[in-house]
Amino acid sequence: MIATPRTTKPDILLVDDNEQNIELLEAFLEDVGCTLRRAADGLEALRLIGEKVPDLILLDVMMPRMSGFQLCRKLKTDPATKHVPIVMVTALGEVSDVERAHDVGADDYLVKPVNKPDLIDRVHKWLGGSGQSEGGGGGGGVGGGPTTG
Repeated sequence: MIATPRTTKPDILLVDDNEQNIELLEAFLEDVGCTLRRAADGLEALRLIGEKVPDLILLDVMMPRMSGFQLCRKLKTDPATKHVPIVMVTALGEVSDVERAHDVGADDYLVKPVNKPDLIDRVHKWLGGSGQSEGGGGGGGVGGGPTTG
């Protein structure tokens, strides 16, 4: 089967309550050719996802009102959003944190501080094919442990 090229730019939702973290992700991703939207917490992310389901979500864990773990579980149990790849981007780097991310359905996991090449690689991995979580390729998944750069 031959992949058909996208007619619109991929949409990435950045979810983090820290403005500097969002700005850093935006700076790293400015040349990727994606539409970037931002949410300051899980509830705002749900509202934006209700307006338009993104092609990829980069999700912090520790946020007010709804944690990244809670949001991920909610999205992965909803038929309308369960296919959307979710990459946890968090300062939590313990094995138990990675296991919890896997348990709630996260597709990938990056430990802050994130470096640009790792972030770009993950974005390309999850958007490269169909943008579905079945796509991708080898390595770098939640089961492989966190990437610290």
